[in-house]
Amino acid sequence: MNLTLDAFTSQLMIGLSRAMILFIVSSGLSFVLGVLRVPNIAHGSLYMIGAFVAFSINVWLAKNPAGFWIALLVAPLVVALVGLVLERVLLSRLYQREHLMLILFTFAIGLILNDLVKFAWGSEYRSVVPPEILSGAIPIFNVDVPRYNFFLLLLGPLVAIGMWLFVTKTKIGKISRAAAVDREMVGVLGVNVSWVFAAAFVIGCYLAGLGGALVAPTTTITTGMDRTLIIEAFLIVTIGGLGNIWGALIGALIFGVTQSLGLLVWPQFTVVFPYAAVVIVLLLRPRGLLRSVW
Repeated sequence: MNLTLDAFTSQLMIGLSRAMILFIVSSGLSFVLGVLRVPNIAHGSLYMIGAFVAFSINVWLAKNPAGFWIALLVAPLVVALVGLVLERVLLSRLYQREHLMLILFTFAIGLILNDLVKFAWGSEYRSVVPPEILSGAIPIFNVDVPRYNFFLLLLGPLVAIGMWLFVTKTKIGKISRAAAVDREMVGVLGVNVSWVFAAAFVIGCYLAGLGGALVAPTTTITTGMDRTLIIEAFLIVTIGGLGNIWGALIGALIFGVTQSLGLLVWPQFTVVFPYAAVVIVLLLRPRGLLRSVW
């Protein structure tokens, strides 16, 4: 165990930055769960598509200094468009079915998307280089923190605040909350609930794509990268409170930090620490840390 102050600070920053990506992806899953009541297993595959699309755009615009930023804007929109097609063509016909059927259905969609990704991009490992402005490191508490990690630390809270403002202050956000509670009554009032659900699903897919685009410079992009992510995202949503955005943020912080600091305490069993934290939280608060919307 090498638990020095510098090592602790370095791992804490790494854990916090990873937690921000986990939160962004989990917030989309949480929003879909809260409004549509759909446990979208394909959410991880959409995250993976976001990473691959971001990679392709970076390759196409390799000589353009703004290539990374264009990829960060376009990749989530591409994933949102894929989500819109899935929701309108397939998912919209199944909202009244049991959750088990929805789980099986979205699991099948995830498998299909995985095969399509493999067909389009192959099985090779890919990577994305962050832009020059986000290269290098910033000294924080005598520890050099990569600029890109610092960028993630700033972006995560902004997404959380943006989602909170959208859900609580905008008309479509308020309608989404009302539809989650009583969709029949909202329909009686003249609101097209079908398109409200479509909008909610698209927003969730957009956040999955954004998470994929953001993770691209920090890890290897490959098929199968969605598998661990979707498990982590569901655990984060569960311990935070189903459908609760702030709960997803807290859950992501717990997951990311315990995983990162576990590397210092017991490197051979790093993967155990976040799952142990999940077990402890659920034993103490079976319905999650914050109020569930279910």
